[in-house]
Amino acid sequence: MIETPLYQELKVFTGNAHPALAEDICKYLETPLGQCEVFEFSNENIFVRFLENIRARDVFLVQPIASPVNTRLMELFIMIDAAKRASAGRITAVVPYYSYGRSDKKDQPRVPITARLIANFIETAGADRLLTVDLHAGQVQGFFNVPVDELTALDLLARHFRDKKLRDLTVVATDVGGAKRAGHMADRLGVPIAIVEKRRIGNREKVEAVNIMGEVEGRTALIVDDEVLTAATLVATAEIVCDNGANEVYASATHPILSGPAVQRIEASPIKELVVTDTIPLPPEKQLPSITVLSVAPLLGEAIRRIHTGQSVGALFDEY
Repeated sequence: MIETPLYQELKVFTGNAHPALAEDICKYLETPLGQCEVFEFSNENIFVRFLENIRARDVFLVQPIASPVNTRLMELFIMIDAAKRASAGRITAVVPYYSYGRSDKKDQPRVPITARLIANFIETAGADRLLTVDLHAGQVQGFFNVPVDELTALDLLARHFRDKKLRDLTVVATDVGGAKRAGHMADRLGVPIAIVEKRRIGNREKVEAVNIMGEVEGRTALIVDDEVLTAATLVATAEIVCDNGANEVYASATHPILSGPAVQRIEASPIKELVVTDTIPLPPEKQLPSITVLSVAPLLGEAIRRIHTGQSVGALFDEY
C-alpha cells in the first residue's frame, strides 16, 4: 500500500548551522535541497528569504543550535517566521542538537529554565513540530505544546562498536544521571554496565570523578554520554576506569561540542577512540585521528520521510 502524503510536496531547507548535513539528508530522500537565503547584514541583523514557492508545502528546516549558538537560534526563529508568512502548509524545525538543554530546571535560586524559553520561541515563531536527536534532558519534550519526535543515535553508535567485536566489554556511565542512556547501550551490546560517581564543582564546568560502581578491572571500557562539552567529565571518567584496572578505554557521544580545551584533553587522555555523530559540524581543528564521526543523515532522512507520509517514527526503534 502506497502512503499518501498529508501535505503537498516535501521541501527541505537549511540555515548556516550545518548545510552539509542538510545536503546529506536530501541525498537520502532523493530530493534537491530547497533554495533559501540566510545571511547577516553589517549591523548583525539576520535576513531570510525563500527563493521558491512553499505555499501549502511540507517544510522541514534543518538547523542544529551549533556555534555561534545565539546567531543560529535567531536564524532558526526567523526562518520559521518567514516560512509561516509564506503560507507553508506545515513547518517542522529539524534541530539535531538542542542547545541550552542543560538548563532544564531551577536547580539554584534565581536562575532561568532556558530550555523551556527556547521551546516557547520556536512555537511562537510558528513551528508545527520539532524533530531532534538525543536531548540532554528528556523532559524538554514536555516544554513543547506541539509534537516532538526525539530520535536516538544509540543504535548507530552501538552498531559501530558491535562491528569492532571488542572483548570483555563494559559500558560505563559518566554519572548516575547518565545510567539510563548507558543501560540502553549495554542492552544493545549485551554487556554489563558500570557507573562513575562524580562531583560537579560550581557552575564553571569543572568535575571530579570520585568512585565507580561496577567491574572494569581487566576489561575494555566504553564510556557513553549524550554530548562532550569541555571533555572534563569524559576524561575524568576515562582516568578513573584506568585507575580501576581497565585494559582499554573507548567513548561515544551523540553531540561533539568540544568547546574550550576539549580537544587537547582528549588528545592527552587514555581514550583510544571517541565515536560521535554529525548532529553538529566538526571543524578541521577538532578532527583528531582518534575521533570517528558517524552520519545521522539517514536517520533524520527516514524520520522526515515518515513524518511527511504519516507513518510511525517510533517504529524506527521498535526492535529495542
